[in-house]
Amino acid sequence: MEKAVLHPYLMFEGDCAEAMEFYKGIFGGELNSMTFGQVDDSCPAAQRDKIMHASLMGGEVDFMGCDSPQPGPLTGDKIQLSLSGFDEANLRKKFEQLSEGGTVTVPMAKQVWGDIFGAFKDKYGIDWMIDVRAR
Repeated sequence: MEKAVLHPYLMFEGDCAEAMEFYKGIFGGELNSMTFGQVDDSCPAAQRDKIMHASLMGGEVDFMGCDSPQPGPLTGDKIQLSLSGFDEANLRKKFEQLSEGGTVTVPMAKQVWGDIFGAFKDKYGIDWMIDVRAR
């Protein structure tokens, strides 16, 4: 059986285009997106330039996102994006880049289980965990 692929799908409150460009600058890859206005001429004017779907593929990570079509703030802390590997320099750099303008909740440091680990909420409200695996 072929293995399925899980891609995080991030929901934003009107700043999806800016956020996806930010992530592209960090992870690389090809960014494709379309607005609600491109898909539906009859959508409300306030929604026309918002992102209906964006995908960032082919870089260090692949993920997708959109601006929420529902009014009001998005809530939820049930999911965190976890980025892990063995390249300490690369992962520390990702921690610094992604956490810039956000809130660090756990500074990058060696943990009792042996890994170097840190966590933060980025400037777009996305929760991240960065883990440098012990060899």
